[in-house]
Amino acid sequence: MLGVIGVILTLVLLMYLAYKGASIILLAPILALLAALLSAGLDAHLMATYTEVFMKAFANYAKSYFPIFLLGAIFGKLMDESGAAKAIAHGVAEKFGKERALLAVVISCGVLTYGGVSLFVVAFAVYPIAASLFEQSNIPKKFIPPAIALGSFTFTMTALPGTPQIQNAIPMQYFGTDAYAAPMLGIVSGIIMVSAGIIYLNREIKKSQGKGEGFEKADEELAVTTEESLPPFWSSITPIIVVLVLNYILGRVVYPKIDGSYLEKFGTDLQTVSGTWSLIISLVVAILLTILLNRKRFDSILKNLNKGTLESLPTIINTASVVGYGNVIGSLAAFEIVKNAILGVSSNPLISEAISVNVLAGITGSASGGMSISLEALSEQYLTMASQAGISPEVLHRIASLASGGLDTLPHNGAVVTLLSVCGMTHKESYRYIFVVSVLIPMLTSIIAIVLGNFGVV
Repeated sequence: MLGVIGVILTLVLLMYLAYKGASIILLAPILALLAALLSAGLDAHLMATYTEVFMKAFANYAKSYFPIFLLGAIFGKLMDESGAAKAIAHGVAEKFGKERALLAVVISCGVLTYGGVSLFVVAFAVYPIAASLFEQSNIPKKFIPPAIALGSFTFTMTALPGTPQIQNAIPMQYFGTDAYAAPMLGIVSGIIMVSAGIIYLNREIKKSQGKGEGFEKADEELAVTTEESLPPFWSSITPIIVVLVLNYILGRVVYPKIDGSYLEKFGTDLQTVSGTWSLIISLVVAILLTILLNRKRFDSILKNLNKGTLESLPTIINTASVVGYGNVIGSLAAFEIVKNAILGVSSNPLISEAISVNVLAGITGSASGGMSISLEALSEQYLTMASQAGISPEVLHRIASLASGGLDTLPHNGAVVTLLSVCGMTHKESYRYIFVVSVLIPMLTSIIAIVLGNFGVV
């Protein structure tokens, strides 16, 4: 019983201390060893647990996903510094106009994140344009963060097939799938999320305007980049299209025809790695194309490559630390009780998977971290249960991805804190709207997706 208390206690401490600003890199190993000590006492073998369980899991995660984190960060940096990200946002905003300011912001963020640009880059790129559109439409500024969150943290992050975001890449390693897993289920889920979010925000905007609320200018001037200084829209969006198309061609057309028997000597098979390989190659090509199309816009290409590389490190190390913590927890005898409780919630693998991913994403404040902990511990059981129930691994992939985008954006989530800071808003002013579009609606969508998945929609 003390071991179970230790697991729960360390999870709560992880959430609380991370919210208070403590580094996950430092917290994760300390709390993992504390859980081991409470579970096994003097037999915990703390040093062996640290080097042979925590660090081994840390290294394995970095091996599997570092290229995606690295290339995604570099691609985002190049899209940002070249002005391509802003050019896409400007182009979309111009198409929709101030009359559809909310939709323009959501679609701008959606295009960028669906193309692989990081959530943080999107927030910085879109905010000035969103502020300008909202000012022209006299929409209260407090609705900018939820509009960006709807376009960045929801349907393009977890639902739409092919998205190169890490939340869609992680399940590939566990279920032998690719980024386009369960396309119909993903498309339906994406439509539900974006439609419900826009309807909700439009209703709340009208209510606020009915009370006499409008856009409040900040004391400082908005630094909005003029359209003349930006690259052309079509050259800006071309690398994003390349990521999506090339990823599909490689994953669904090229690799299935290749003889991967040579991989046996590497201890793996083509189905396990082809999804990751497709994504890596697609991002590399997109990076080269971005450099080629915008080479005259960079002060120093090498400088931007270095910046993107450095910016990828904290993200991968933080997430790998959370995974190391999860593996230590999973190795404890006490975790068998926790695991059986999770699996005992439902005999349906989709329901059990959604609950475990959601809860752990909420506790860690990380969609990728929560999903990784859950799948590392339980993916084999879910595959077995799904096989017995006649459910495709592709559905397991899509439900895991969708579930990771629910409770992850609680108030302590780093992306939420950053978004509010960029927009100059507080939790009190904007978080309740963010909660509905990035927590409540995605969770309800996951429920619908589970029902459809059980009826064979793939």
